[in-house]
Amino acid sequence: MEKELPLWTLELDGKAIGRNFVFTNFKQAFEFMTLSAEYAEEIDHHPDWSNSWNKVSVSLSTHSASALTALDIQLAKAMDAFASQVSSKN
Repeated sequence: MEKELPLWTLELDGKAIGRNFVFTNFKQAFEFMTLSAEYAEEIDHHPDWSNSWNKVSVSLSTHSASALTALDIQLAKAMDAFASQVSSKN
């Protein structure tokens, strides 16, 4: 997982991965959350997350499996791409 998702951390129980995203401002954080939420709906897999101004904390786990699954990896990769996309805008 470290090579696939170097910015994500495996949580202690091994059943989830987490990442803290930091943006320039609230608008970027909200755009990131909107893109992520739309994609999560498409794949029917939803993050546990919280937002405070320019920060978004994310934890991904497949609760029905009590484990990490391919859906978590897929969503994490998409979120990384959305973060890059949003951060590259002025």
